[in-house]
Amino acid sequence: MSKKLILLKNASTLLVTLVLLSLIYYCKNPKLESDYYNPKTLATHDNGEGFVGSQTCMECHADIYTSHLKTAHHRTSAIANDSTILGSFSPGSNVLDLEYVKFTMERRLDTFYQHIAYKNRLKESPPASFDIVIGSGVMGQTYLNWKDDKLFQLQSSYHKPADSWVNSPGFPTYAIERPVRDGCIKCHVTFAKNKNIGEGNQYDREKILYGIECERCHRPAAKHVIYHRKHPEAKMSKYMMHIDSLSRQQRLDVCAQCHSGPQNEQLKGNPFSFLTGENLSEYSRNMSPLGSSETLDVHGNQYGLLTRSACFKQSPTMDCTTCHDPHKNQRGNTAYFNQKCIQCHTNNATKLAIVQNHIEVRGNDCIACHMPKMRSQSISIKLAGKDSMASSFRIRTHLIKVYDKDSLALP
Repeated sequence: MSKKLILLKNASTLLVTLVLLSLIYYCKNPKLESDYYNPKTLATHDNGEGFVGSQTCMECHADIYTSHLKTAHHRTSAIANDSTILGSFSPGSNVLDLEYVKFTMERRLDTFYQHIAYKNRLKESPPASFDIVIGSGVMGQTYLNWKDDKLFQLQSSYHKPADSWVNSPGFPTYAIERPVRDGCIKCHVTFAKNKNIGEGNQYDREKILYGIECERCHRPAAKHVIYHRKHPEAKMSKYMMHIDSLSRQQRLDVCAQCHSGPQNEQLKGNPFSFLTGENLSEYSRNMSPLGSSETLDVHGNQYGLLTRSACFKQSPTMDCTTCHDPHKNQRGNTAYFNQKCIQCHTNNATKLAIVQNHIEVRGNDCIACHMPKMRSQSISIKLAGKDSMASSFRIRTHLIKVYDKDSLALP
């Protein structure tokens, strides 16, 4: 056999071998391309739309995604671990001592526990693990515990101003279990799948999307992601809600689903049924009619307070995003909010001069005077050394108006 024929035979054998190896590999390993064009559905909304997680948004919206990670919305819930739990587990700072029960927080390797010691009672309870963190940590945090597939709130919460453990708001001074239902968790996660909708605290652990992420406001994005991965040249957004195209009330409803009071009367579906672009009033409302602005609590009803403000009533386009960019952490950015105020108070030279002078006199901070921090009447906790229950949470009111000196001098 000639040398040339031998080389051709060896080349053919090598080619066949490579083809067979390729077939074996692709049979055992699904194509990455297929995975890319069919992202994993993390959870499915009742209407059949799939959630794919905010990390998929990073592919095309990296700047927005990165800035959103610093917001309280993103940090409002997370898996409990060493980096997300703010409360101390160090001896001397890990105890919550109440009238009838004593809680001790302890760490075992990478798991954190709340131990219960009953006073004057021969009763024992197994330690409860810290499984989910609720709260961005600006004011504090509370924690949830799994018992099988049921969620309960731990009695020990963390209060940041005092840097200490406190009795969770609304809990007595003895130990109880508080189930966590949709109405409690809906404003701290993007989505949760309740196995007993509307009543129970039984959830699919794998179908909880932590934090208030992109798909809570922009709707489940599976179709959107699949389309744009297949059509990277497309300039127009497909299968995604364009919030700017909505009516003012519909834009307000996006925020109002969590910032308009408890919305504790469910009219249709469940607390996760409402989606951006729909009318919130068709899904839920507050069980008790909202009274005057003075009776609206600063915690949880920013929508109700804002809509009673003269600024809102005199502006046909004003909504929450007029002043807030939900993709950025703007807390404490006085200059930014001052500029937002001035944009609407420049109608004539006389008014502008008054506003500018007023800003200088008042320390260059519009909202400090016209949106002061008020004590919440709906959240009360007892701090160590205090004899009575008193709210220690002061939250900025969204009732924009001229306040008297007594209102501004609240401790």
